[in-house]
Amino acid sequence: MTSSFSTLDYAVFIAYAAMILFVGLWVSRTKKGHQRNAEDYFLASKSLPWWAIGASLIAANISAEQFIGMSGSGFAVGLAIASYEWMAALTLLIVGKFFLPIFIKKELYTIPEFVEQRYSTNLKTILAVFWIGLYIFVNLTSVLYLGALAMETIMGIPMIYGVIGLALFAAAYSLYGGLSAVAWTDVIQVIFLILGGLVTTYLALSTVSGGEGIMRGFEIIYERVPDNFAMILDKSNPEFANLPGIWVLVGGMWVANIYYWGFNQYIIQRTLAAKSLKESQRGILLAAFLKLLIPLIVVIPGIAAYVMVNDPEIMASLGESAMVNLPSLEQPDKAYPWLLQFLPVGLKGIAFAALAAAIVSSLASMLNSTSTIFTMDIYKPYINKNASDNTTVKVGRISAAVALVIACLIAPMLAGLGQAFQYIQEYTGIVSPGILAVFILGLFWKKATNKGAIVGALASIPIAMYFKVAPNGWSDSPLFLELPFLNQMGLTAILTMIIIAVVSLKENKGKDDEHGIPLSKSLFKTDPVFNIGAFAVMVILVALYAIFWN
Repeated sequence: MTSSFSTLDYAVFIAYAAMILFVGLWVSRTKKGHQRNAEDYFLASKSLPWWAIGASLIAANISAEQFIGMSGSGFAVGLAIASYEWMAALTLLIVGKFFLPIFIKKELYTIPEFVEQRYSTNLKTILAVFWIGLYIFVNLTSVLYLGALAMETIMGIPMIYGVIGLALFAAAYSLYGGLSAVAWTDVIQVIFLILGGLVTTYLALSTVSGGEGIMRGFEIIYERVPDNFAMILDKSNPEFANLPGIWVLVGGMWVANIYYWGFNQYIIQRTLAAKSLKESQRGILLAAFLKLLIPLIVVIPGIAAYVMVNDPEIMASLGESAMVNLPSLEQPDKAYPWLLQFLPVGLKGIAFAALAAAIVSSLASMLNSTSTIFTMDIYKPYINKNASDNTTVKVGRISAAVALVIACLIAPMLAGLGQAFQYIQEYTGIVSPGILAVFILGLFWKKATNKGAIVGALASIPIAMYFKVAPNGWSDSPLFLELPFLNQMGLTAILTMIIIAVVSLKENKGKDDEHGIPLSKSLFKTDPVFNIGAFAVMVILVALYAIFWN
């Protein structure tokens, strides 16, 4: 495949990389006479407009795990995996309506900072350490691995060099410029991301139709594999354990989505950097509309690749080069990189730039958030309470660099994941239910206490692990309960909330906790633009599920 990457494609990709570096460094420049402070570095001086927030949210979210992982799941499972995207659109509206008003009113830098204000410093530190570990050992490593896998498949670059190259690219502007560099370059990254994704979708569907157009291509893949367009899987489907039917809509996917979009530092950080609450909510609304579009550019190509691979006529028309690095049900994550080889000269460079944009923007966001949590929640309170702004920014850069080096060392070890997107969701799902329970009750139940939150958070891990390991060796136990992992997440969250409630009520004897958050209707009032846009998103979602129910 390396030979099909032309000089023009390389030129397009290099031009993209140069533009991102230039813009990142340009917006990071320090104005004469101004000393960069923590708010400048970690919250982009609280100056982001709604359109930059919306673009940055999507750029931070859409990474190799979507382009490579969700296309792979589209190849293996079908459109049902799009529930992660479409349900996220609704989740974003909930976050904008009910969570952001509280977070922005409290003028937070980090999500652990909210935990300190609502519960205690001890719990904040526990969660800060957890998030740093999760970002380094799961998020950063998986994004680096999947990105390097794509470069290896498309350009023949050895895995280790791909990992190092992507890491250096992300570090080149994000370590110096902080969130400002990340957010403003994300605006450009999203343009490449969507344009390149649409180009790949267009080509895949055109190839399936034999040049008769994308609508005909869509009709063909729908006719060939109608079961792959079912959003609600039947129990007989081999992927039911990953996407358990109606429980996708009413069960544990809510845990995954609300945790990710509401309490995930590298996502929520750009909303905290808004000019105002109204700008932040409109940015959330833009991101919700874009989430409706994402399956078109990441899942549909995977389904098209499945049809192509299983059609002898199409494969014969593609030539011998198409037989190299074929995706399969055992290696579905090869689907998207495999498709890119069929793009015309020049467009291949744009599509690969889109993939690189997705990878690099997410890496930059994760690095910035890792350094923010370490600096503001670990270094400043425990190591150097009187740290100057200059020292704080330096520590932020150093901690991000250290996190990146660790992730680079671990990333090549992730080979053989299978469906990487499902892997990431499943292992994050061990800890997310407990954290979600702590936050939801902390936000909306005044009786929740610090002791209840700590006991609940610690208890959630063995509860989640029981559900995960039981099918692997405890099937003879009377306590054995085999559940799809999304259902495990939902049940773990409910049990954790019950534990927090019982401990809290016992401790405070039913009285409100002194750190409980006073709530009012006026706090959650939203402007007409948000209300109308939110209604439109919900109408579109109902229509999509009605069309592709089963």
